[in-house]
Amino acid sequence: MNVEKKTGENPAVVADDGVPRDLKGNAFDLPVDTEHKAKKIKLLSFARPHMRAFHLSWMSFFVSFLSTFAAAPMIPVIRNNLDLTKPELGNAGIAAVTGTIFCRIAMGVVCDTFGPRYGHAFLMLGTAPAVFGMALADGFTSFLLCRFFIGFSLATFVATQFWSSVMFNGKIVGTANATTAGWGNLGGGVTQFLMPVIYTGLLAYGPPFQAWRMAYFVPGSCQMLLGMVILFFAQDLPDGQYRECIKAGEMAKPNSLKIFLQGVKNYRMWCMVLTYGFCFGVELTMNNIISPYLFDQFDLNIEIAGALGSLFGLMNLFARSLGGLASDLTAQKYGMRGRLWALWIMQTLEGGLCIVLGRLYTTLPGTLVCMIMFSLTVQMAEGASYGVVPYISKRALGICSGFIGAGGNAGSTIAQAIFFKGAYSTQDGITYMGVMIVCVTLLVIP
Repeated sequence: MNVEKKTGENPAVVADDGVPRDLKGNAFDLPVDTEHKAKKIKLLSFARPHMRAFHLSWMSFFVSFLSTFAAAPMIPVIRNNLDLTKPELGNAGIAAVTGTIFCRIAMGVVCDTFGPRYGHAFLMLGTAPAVFGMALADGFTSFLLCRFFIGFSLATFVATQFWSSVMFNGKIVGTANATTAGWGNLGGGVTQFLMPVIYTGLLAYGPPFQAWRMAYFVPGSCQMLLGMVILFFAQDLPDGQYRECIKAGEMAKPNSLKIFLQGVKNYRMWCMVLTYGFCFGVELTMNNIISPYLFDQFDLNIEIAGALGSLFGLMNLFARSLGGLASDLTAQKYGMRGRLWALWIMQTLEGGLCIVLGRLYTTLPGTLVCMIMFSLTVQMAEGASYGVVPYISKRALGICSGFIGAGGNAGSTIAQAIFFKGAYSTQDGITYMGVMIVCVTLLVIP
């Protein structure tokens, strides 16, 4: 699979004193290149524009995971309260990751046309009512619809990757993309233990059927707060907001249809859509099934199952960043071919460990050790994937990010529909999913 080389845009404006500045004359907090993209990541900084965009983007994505998968660790309580069957729970899990497929594609257009700031704010504020609406769920239909609409918030991933791609230099963009996405994905692990803890604490104020509903006010409130902060305190591009840059002549007014067609005609994008479906899609699937699986298979209580299940997502604290870093380092020596080899190796290991995980269903220690190793490779493959994405098409970056991100959700939908709706035991479903991962990953061999 070949990938076109990323080219530069118009040279940045430099002040008379030789210090690069944005459109308003503000000097940058970080060293920048000719496009005003940061050449280093300063994690302890929240300075505008680069590091503020970095931190707000992963926080937004984090909260979307927190909300979307809040139901998973509380399934034992929710299924009893709403009288849900295993097929109904499977359908609700599929709905949670299916709703965002088309939303992610649309988010690519939004980012290319209006900027990532509006994309994040729209999703945070627009899906918050569905999060609060879980408190009113009274049966399968309302439960499924709430999970479906909450899942739209996962499209913040596209805006997150777009934002870091336009803020950071090509030599570190893989690391930047992987870290913002990885720390965002961390929400899928945190929610596995946080929601049961909140639920248990709320039992002091009401019965179980009220406590799990009240718990949803925590992620809902986080979405409202973060949406407002991004809307009013963030910046789209290094030089300013989208509208300001267009008005100043720093960028052309985007032609949405032309950009869309440039993206969908690129065969490289479709290869990445398929492969990303079986790294990020696998993570989404595991977020839905891992805590209930541990609860049922090993007879654990809800808090222990949630805490152990959270280990899968918590690897995002560093694993996805390692994948992006590996992509950047191999690219320094071997170019794009190095990035593709890194991706293939990581994702093939992921598939092998997934197969092994499904065969360790009789031992809890073995399951946990393999689950952690499996999680590391899943998230490193995700990081390596978005070390490649910024180089597929610069002009259609948002579209490509949107389609590839949607591929992740589509992969999860396919995996859950085939393997985890009742036709197979959960452990067999995990094994067969591993076989599919290995096969699909052959597409990226350079």
